[in-house]
Amino acid sequence: MIAQTAAHVRARAPLRLGLAGGGTDLSPYCDRFGGAVLNITINRHAYAFIEPSADGRVHLVARDINLRESFDCDLDALAAARLAIHAGVYRRMCRMFGGGRPLALTISSYVDAPPGSGLGSSSALGVALVEAFRTLLGLPLGLYDVAHQAFEIERIDLALAGGKQDQYAAAFGGANFIEFLAGDRVIVNPLRVPRGVMNELEASLVTCFTGVSRRSEQIIEEQQRGMDTPAGPALEGLHQLKRDALEMKQMLLRGGIRGMAEILNRSWIAKKGTASGVSSELIEQLFAVATANGAMAGKVSGAGGGGFIMFLVPPEQRLHLIQALNAAGATASAVHFTEQGAESWSVSS
Repeated sequence: MIAQTAAHVRARAPLRLGLAGGGTDLSPYCDRFGGAVLNITINRHAYAFIEPSADGRVHLVARDINLRESFDCDLDALAAARLAIHAGVYRRMCRMFGGGRPLALTISSYVDAPPGSGLGSSSALGVALVEAFRTLLGLPLGLYDVAHQAFEIERIDLALAGGKQDQYAAAFGGANFIEFLAGDRVIVNPLRVPRGVMNELEASLVTCFTGVSRRSEQIIEEQQRGMDTPAGPALEGLHQLKRDALEMKQMLLRGGIRGMAEILNRSWIAKKGTASGVSSELIEQLFAVATANGAMAGKVSGAGGGGFIMFLVPPEQRLHLIQALNAAGATASAVHFTEQGAESWSVSS
């Protein structure tokens, strides 16, 4: 039941950069072999807002893509929503924790990155929405619970293709080495990285938006088909990505930024071998520009095909690299880490 009053609830969850292991969190790979990823959350967030609806209906709003939908206060009516994640979270939370009763609410959001960014934005939005409902309904859910609910809504209820890392990164925040094991078990290992190492890594990173918002489903489905081919390039590439995640963790803890660059380059080569659409002519052109202007390594964030690329560069050359990428038509900038995961709060109406 809704706690207290007509309070308005706010929530946010951070987006992430995947440093190594992305793809090994996909089923059936993680179920058969165990997956491992290393990621760090950044100061871009998905925001969710819930408030009582004045007209007794349910309103779903995505302010960043200028889309608004309204429905009668009926759980089944929301099955046709274009804002699938908003509707999916609403329906599950009402059914599992609200006694199956629909609630007259306005649920709105925006995300600090375009759709298809490769930064885990859709999953972070799911986590932010679940976290907002946790506060609205006064639910005793921990971080693992919030992440698991968001994962099941996206992958099971809505049948959206993807892995598991994004929900757990968004829920926990910070630098995490995350293991994905058989039986749907997930272990989040927060890394105690020395502050100076994190400062050096942050000063060495450039994020670059290609200008292309990609749909990852085809790439992910091709990767999953490749997992069924023993000794095939996709499966061998995923094995390499998992080894890279383990090695990248050790290198980060030791502060070996140049060693991390070597692993990042190796991972990018392995990632391109897992599906045909991971790279593109535009991505390769931006890699060439980056390499010519000081970048030590780079990798597309997320499934690939577009979205954001991250590059490692000596800190004193970072500004020059940003300027060169922007001159090439991309949108490049520095990035800052965040340690805080999903959080929510309520304010008086």
